[in-house]
Amino acid sequence: MNWTLKFSFALCVVLSTTSAIFYSPKPIDSSTSGLIDLSRFEKRVYSQNGEDGIIKKIFELVGFNTGYFVEFGVQDGKECNTRYIREAYGCAGLIMDGGYEDASINLQKEFITAENINDLFAKYDVPNEFDLLSIDLDFNDFHVWKAISNHYKPRVIVMEFNSSHQPSEDKVVPYDPNGCWDHSNYFGASLLAMYNLGRAKGFSLVYVENAGVNCFFIRDDILEGMSSKFLNVNDVEALYKKPKYGWGPNGGHPADPYDRPYLDSAGLLDNN
Repeated sequence: MNWTLKFSFALCVVLSTTSAIFYSPKPIDSSTSGLIDLSRFEKRVYSQNGEDGIIKKIFELVGFNTGYFVEFGVQDGKECNTRYIREAYGCAGLIMDGGYEDASINLQKEFITAENINDLFAKYDVPNEFDLLSIDLDFNDFHVWKAISNHYKPRVIVMEFNSSHQPSEDKVVPYDPNGCWDHSNYFGASLLAMYNLGRAKGFSLVYVENAGVNCFFIRDDILEGMSSKFLNVNDVEALYKKPKYGWGPNGGHPADPYDRPYLDSAGLLDNN
């Protein structure tokens, strides 16, 4: 989502070709000094918020394997979560959006649903294992991630979630293949719901970026093979961030004017 954020940043460094916004590192808590606090590494180059810096740090630790990524919900691809690694590290992959296409960056115009996501992966020859998956559909994110076959094994996932909901709330919008964001806070799924889906698929929650827009997962076998450890892994309460992009409930988008119902992830996952 293109949400206008107003922050006071402590340090702004202008590079020769891009503008990068850096957050001042937080003081290190001696009680957790052996753990990696990803909040110290948020940086925006091409991402909406600090996702570029988080992705950079994660891959400094886990390394690139195939150098392949998949991202959808990128609009024209200028602001997204994979442009930085494409330009800085030479990674390549598939990006998709329902309203844009650009062959020069392999941006394909596709309307993505739970029913067609695996066919689209096959159509564009997505490899079985790849480094990064980023999902930002503004509505059906949970359902599309759930629908992706376990045949595909991304190592790291960046997932939009709905931080209007408290970390104790398990909420998912009912699936609608034509569903789109209506500028209210009725979209997507809560952090707890995304965590539950991640655990069901063999991924651990490692971070939520400061604006409360995206959460980050690493596949369990990759995480277990790391010598370094992250702070608060799989602790939904500790990792949760309130939304910082609106004036609606909890600091998010305006309340749903229709007061539509939610489902819970436990029931959806029980139906697998």
